[in-house]
Amino acid sequence: MGGNIPLNFTNTPLGSPREAKDPRWVQWLLISIALTFLGLFLILPLVTVFVQAFEKGFAVYLEAITNPEALSAIKLTLLVAIIAVPLNAVFGIMAAWAITKFHFKGKNLLITLIDLPFAVSPVIAGLIFVLLFGSQGIFGEWLFERDIKIIFAVPGIVLATIFVTIPFIARELIPLMQAQGTAEEEASITLGAGGWMTFWHVTLPNIKWALLYGMILCNARAIGEFGAVSVVSGHIRGLTNTMPLHIEILYGEYQFAAAFAVASLMSIMAIFTLIIKNILEWHGKNRRA
Repeated sequence: MGGNIPLNFTNTPLGSPREAKDPRWVQWLLISIALTFLGLFLILPLVTVFVQAFEKGFAVYLEAITNPEALSAIKLTLLVAIIAVPLNAVFGIMAAWAITKFHFKGKNLLITLIDLPFAVSPVIAGLIFVLLFGSQGIFGEWLFERDIKIIFAVPGIVLATIFVTIPFIARELIPLMQAQGTAEEEASITLGAGGWMTFWHVTLPNIKWALLYGMILCNARAIGEFGAVSVVSGHIRGLTNTMPLHIEILYGEYQFAAAFAVASLMSIMAIFTLIIKNILEWHGKNRRA
């Protein structure tokens, strides 16, 4: 028991990244598989869309995207997104605030309902709205008597889009607000600030990047929604066709150049959305750093 037992520790701790580092050939293999997968299933189809869109020349491309029916589809798509995204932002903030700042019965049920559009097929969602607001639906007769059109009209498209995009903003905010806790809000209220002042000056600045990120994802989903909108729109040319529906009609009529032209426009919107998303992620990382 008498002397000190020398302890011989190495400089590299057990389980360090250096010990667990994979061989270089494994890294290159995984990178090659990932790049091949992305090239085949993402880059190649995207390039094909643009090649097919300009195959018959720029004049045909320009005529396809400036056609009155195409312009109507573009305007309707943007209108639906402009309505759906802010409404989902308001709902997402309210839902995340209630779930993360308060304790109440039914909280788990509320979280489950928010996730419901992820589990339900968009086509089923569209059929639900038809059963509710269609001419033979639950509220159909009441709406008909008051000459209110929801199904096969813009309101139905907006409702269907809101339904399928509900989870995106709330699901971005809930984990962040849970991690932040309520300490800052409680301190603000203790110092005499009211609820609105606490929200605008404490909560909102802390969640603004996640909120913008969720709104971008929601906007991308709203622009590209097909299933639910297809059911409730009625496919009325120049009136209720969004860009995805317009592309489907053009492709079904063998107008391939026009279909790919409108599809390329949607691809440009998606790429622009991706750029904004990466910028927001970069700003968020810099802010945390």
